[in-house]
Amino acid sequence: MMGLPFDNLRQRSFVIETLAREDATHLVPIHAGTFRQPWSEDDFHALLGEANVFGFIAREEGNRAAQPGGFVLARLVLDEAEILTIAVAPQFQRKGVGHALMDAALRHLYNARATMLFLEVDELNAPALALYRSLGFKQVGKRPGYYETPSGRSAALTMRRDLGHRETGSGR
Repeated sequence: MMGLPFDNLRQRSFVIETLAREDATHLVPIHAGTFRQPWSEDDFHALLGEANVFGFIAREEGNRAAQPGGFVLARLVLDEAEILTIAVAPQFQRKGVGHALMDAALRHLYNARATMLFLEVDELNAPALALYRSLGFKQVGKRPGYYETPSGRSAALTMRRDLGHRETGSGR
């Protein structure tokens, strides 16, 4: 179990722990509070049952009964990974929870010797874009009209971060 503690401005201390299938119930309300088309508990159970899927959850330190602050779910196939979803409860947004979750995922992937990480984000989600850019992600693609919004549709931006591991062939 990973225990990376951090404190936010409201004096709540969180730890980042590895997600387990039993956590699926706690992920649903966070995801529903963040996305227009939230995933179900069955969706999370299925993903967390896959061998190549992993994730992390932010829990209030010393209070496991409290609703978690957020989570990240990712998939690693060979040396490439993708963030499947990341969600932070509205009351904990812009307080470092998302950054701590992404940091845990990046550390895990670096230790797993992944070479790159991909994600998709709504072009209108300025806070998420700022977070991803601060973590070194670069836009590498765009899917027009991908997300449904209250005023129509918006594009999904595909972003990538190189993780520094490159295989070098002999003779180079």
